[in-house]
Amino acid sequence: MPLEAGLLEILACPACHAPLSDHTADDTPELICTSEDCGLAYPVRDDIPVLLVDEARRPA
Repeated sequence: MPLEAGLLEILACPACHAPLSDHTADDTPELICTSEDCGLAYPVRDDIPVLLVDEARRPA
């Protein structure tokens, strides 16, 4: 289930403060940092974004 547009506008990557891209409709729901240098992917569990750097998936 995609996040509300208003919520996505105020969320930012905790590591670099770049905007996040919504990939919650995928098989593995997550929010992905749009920064080329960072690119961390934060999981979304039970429709709640887990914006902890320790929980984020590193880019491949």
